[in-house]
Amino acid sequence: MEVSLFVNGEYVIREVEARLLLVHFLRDELGLTGTHWGCDTTNCGACVVLYDDEPVKSCTVLTAMAGGHDVRTVESLEVDGTLDPVQQGFMECHGLQCGFCTPGMLMSARALLDRSPDPTDHEIREAISGQICRCTGYASIVKSIRWAADTERGVL
Repeated sequence: MEVSLFVNGEYVIREVEARLLLVHFLRDELGLTGTHWGCDTTNCGACVVLYDDEPVKSCTVLTAMAGGHDVRTVESLEVDGTLDPVQQGFMECHGLQCGFCTPGMLMSARALLDRSPDPTDHEIREAISGQICRCTGYASIVKSIRWAADTERGVL
């Protein structure tokens, strides 16, 4: 079937199988390998992308369902060599270890800060609660997102 959607601001039209998951479309058809495929059971959250500005696990969305929608992947965060404050925060505050969960965490954080520029630590933890990090213990991730929020608001 033919599907058309916006991916990172680009209009994309492709022929896909009706059963193709969005995570596989992004990685295999478009070469956007920043979106990680981790568990295929919606448990890990490594595959989170923004779907009409809302974080979703792309292993739960059929590409056919994404037709007509806007999808943003982690590749959309860096613009013209400038990192998004969320990416910078993860660097500054050591919010990543192995990096496998990082793309999904970054996208969930971006969605949170877009709707709530000054979230509480509880709100940050709630926003990333659908994602598993086996390395950091989450404290550095929360600190990284707090850094990004403060930076965007001009507090730092």
